[in-house]
Amino acid sequence: MKIYETKNIRNVAILGHGGAGKTTLCEAMFYEAGQSSRLGKVENGTTVSDFEPEEIKRKFSIRTSLVPIEWKDYKLNLLDTPGYFDFVGGIKEAMSVADSALIVIRGSAGIEVGTEKAWEHATKADVPKMLYITEMDAPLIEFEKVLENCKMRFGMSIAPIQVPWYEDGQIIGYVHVLKMIGRRLEKGKMIDAPIPEHLKGEVEAVRTMILEAVAETDEVLMEKYLAEEEISLQEIEIAYKKGVVTKQIVPVLCGSSLNGMGIPILMDTMIALFPAPDEALNVLATKEGSEELLEVKCDGQDATSLFIFKTLVDPFIGKLSMFKVRTGKVATDDALVHSQSGEIERLVHLYVISGKEQQEVSTLYAGDIGAVAKLKNPNTGDTLYEKGFDKIYLPIEFPVGVVKKAIFPNGKGDEEKMSQCLYKLMAEDPTFDISYNKETHETIISAIGEQQIDVIISMLKNKFKVEVYLQDPTTPYRETIKGKVNVRGKHKKQSGGHGQYGDVVMEFEPSGDLEMPFIFEEKIFGGAVPKQYFPAVEKGLEESVQRGVLAGYPVVGVKAILLDGSYHPVDSSEMAFKMATTIAFKEGISKAKPTLLEPIAHVEITVPESYTGDIMGDMKKRRGRMIGMELRGREQVIIAEIPLSELYTYATDVRSITQGRGEVSYTFERYEEAPSEIQTKVIQARA
Repeated sequence: MKIYETKNIRNVAILGHGGAGKTTLCEAMFYEAGQSSRLGKVENGTTVSDFEPEEIKRKFSIRTSLVPIEWKDYKLNLLDTPGYFDFVGGIKEAMSVADSALIVIRGSAGIEVGTEKAWEHATKADVPKMLYITEMDAPLIEFEKVLENCKMRFGMSIAPIQVPWYEDGQIIGYVHVLKMIGRRLEKGKMIDAPIPEHLKGEVEAVRTMILEAVAETDEVLMEKYLAEEEISLQEIEIAYKKGVVTKQIVPVLCGSSLNGMGIPILMDTMIALFPAPDEALNVLATKEGSEELLEVKCDGQDATSLFIFKTLVDPFIGKLSMFKVRTGKVATDDALVHSQSGEIERLVHLYVISGKEQQEVSTLYAGDIGAVAKLKNPNTGDTLYEKGFDKIYLPIEFPVGVVKKAIFPNGKGDEEKMSQCLYKLMAEDPTFDISYNKETHETIISAIGEQQIDVIISMLKNKFKVEVYLQDPTTPYRETIKGKVNVRGKHKKQSGGHGQYGDVVMEFEPSGDLEMPFIFEEKIFGGAVPKQYFPAVEKGLEESVQRGVLAGYPVVGVKAILLDGSYHPVDSSEMAFKMATTIAFKEGISKAKPTLLEPIAHVEITVPESYTGDIMGDMKKRRGRMIGMELRGREQVIIAEIPLSELYTYATDVRSITQGRGEVSYTFERYEEAPSEIQTKVIQARA
């Protein structure tokens, strides 16, 4: 592959609903550019970008893949993103380095939930957008209706460049309205053709729409337009690009990936209208050693800096770090500072990635995307820079996984192997997280959705040969008391020689502080229990609160007062008083109206307003309480409190109720007494 300078590079994220045809479109461009001898198909598992065994098996993208296209002395770095919501981490990675976004819409389906999400991702990243309507060769495609829906949903910035050309219900070509030329398919090739009479009215209407859009970008053109003066093609193209780069215009193109119709003009248009990296928005960084925010322009003359946006775990070469050259240029054997560790990293081999293929290169210019292997401690979101650059790029903000499962190996002794493999998968997908619960001795995995967890389990089995099974995590209940009681605990043992003697009288009552396991006080009079044994009593309480009397959960919110007792001058010891305290604790807690506490979470559910009734109905089934509602942008945020035990797969259920439009986040709020039926159920399960 040739080395491309900044002005000849375009970094484009390919976004859209799952199954919209993103991977097939990338494949069509790859084939059209002559970089493969056959058109790969998702159904056959032969596409460039879907190369993971799991992607081939499931027939959809799981990770973002890079597909560089060489076209007319330009390089299009296509970032083929997953369309399914569980794999949103891949979209976040792509948008951190993309300078523009191509949103793919299936002509037969029109705007879908994933189309709306794609628009939101591109808008949040503040990059220029283009829409591509594919499957135009399918029967009964209503291009005008799709276009109208796009305008209604996304605003009047939508401006089509092409008008499809139909004969006998079949698409045979299109009219390029910007250039005012017709193109039709003949014997498998697109050729120039006169604009047919029956399309001239529609073409003129679209051309008027384009002229209005470009006139909005320039005062001189606005005056010409209002005066009905001729605006040249060159003026239109310059103003149109300006409108695209400033996000005032969103071009719409159409075609078919399977027969190649519209693919060359799509690539030409992306090169013509999308910004080169040095024309794109500046990115944010902090000055090293401070929190001061700075804007950094993609400048080939600046000191070298790279941003690692994705990590791949290759079975042969280990971690492969995919990066974008943000400034300067990088060459083989360059030594760069790792911003997080301060260590020097030598880039022994530089690669250009194309799907699963790695091609070694000597140099990459500012704005280009490459990969490097065998760094000492690389992580997604890290910055590498030449000495003197002293800026650190902001890390990618990944969503937090709220679907949680406890994971266990099938094989005895496989815990360590399972853990190592999980951490490798976590390096590849930062939306996936692993934690260990010391209280329940469970490894907990968190993900965006159950489909993502299903893929992880499958990868453990097929890629790493580790068999596992899942359970809902053990809910961290707590135990406390509601009553007040006085009890005596006596530990007396005689077994030849020194015996053991400890005797305490204690009062147990609620402390009112559920964040503290216990509060210890002593009110001893007359030395009934010598002071040297007070620490032993406290140690006995410390050990006793680890396991309650109802279901063995930790005890909280107890006040324990040492009132009285007795001792033996020879047989008493710290151990004896600790044992006496344990006896008193068990009896006292049993008599002081013990009860079970359940964790309650503060939950925020973000949904379109039309789904609020369904969400609140479902919330009641989960014993949830609504706290309030807020309007944020176009969506409602329902704020509620729901028991944690009801939330392990709640995100999946919300997505199902809202057809993928809803999102959930939650944090632990407090403990409160569980209903009696829940207490009975939990106690029986722990018996």
